[in-house]
Amino acid sequence: MKFRKVKTPEDIIKVVEEIGFLPFFANGIDGFSVEENCPAELWFAPDKDGPWEWKGPIAKDGRCVYGKVFAGKAGFVSKEWYPVLANYRRSGYDFDARWDDGLASKKDKDVYDLISNNGSMISKQIKLALNYRKGENTGFETVITRLQMQTYVNTADFVYMKDKRGNVYGWGVAEYTTPEAAFGEDYISKAYSEEPEMSFERIKKHLLKTLKNADEKTLTRLIK
Repeated sequence: MKFRKVKTPEDIIKVVEEIGFLPFFANGIDGFSVEENCPAELWFAPDKDGPWEWKGPIAKDGRCVYGKVFAGKAGFVSKEWYPVLANYRRSGYDFDARWDDGLASKKDKDVYDLISNNGSMISKQIKLALNYRKGENTGFETVITRLQMQTYVNTADFVYMKDKRGNVYGWGVAEYTTPEAAFGEDYISKAYSEEPEMSFERIKKHLLKTLKNADEKTLTRLIK
């Protein structure tokens, strides 16, 4: 397909709804990213928001799911296709079942339980609660990325810190939630009747048909 240039958050949402999947960064498939389809002048401009600032509003909108789901890198999945991806990535396990079968680490469980029990939490709160700091608990980024890749956690928003005068500063801090909290148990489980490998094949077939220039090996790496 021919990609349209994206100049607003709504443009990104429309592309994601059309394709089903859209990585944030270039990934080896020509044109298949926000990065390659958004004009350079909108990236980190001092006087206007661009794709970096749009991530939070798009995630909050509810028509797309945002998280690190493409080979550990960030991107968007449409609300239609996310349950299919979750069925494949979870392989029939909700998180508690994965833990009970010894397939999740204690660190994963601690982070997942904290987010799940609170509905949503920003990364700073999670790190503080679980003592992630130099010389103490380590590896938070590895854990939170794995949970997103497995579709147990997604990004709900990006929260900006404020100084004493109320001025926003710094990069947005990720706020995490679970798909169940964001969209409901029935939504996330609606593809569970399908064999996980069938879900994978359905995603791959859809994207190979949509992305005419896609190399199958590269595409498989992104969605595995």
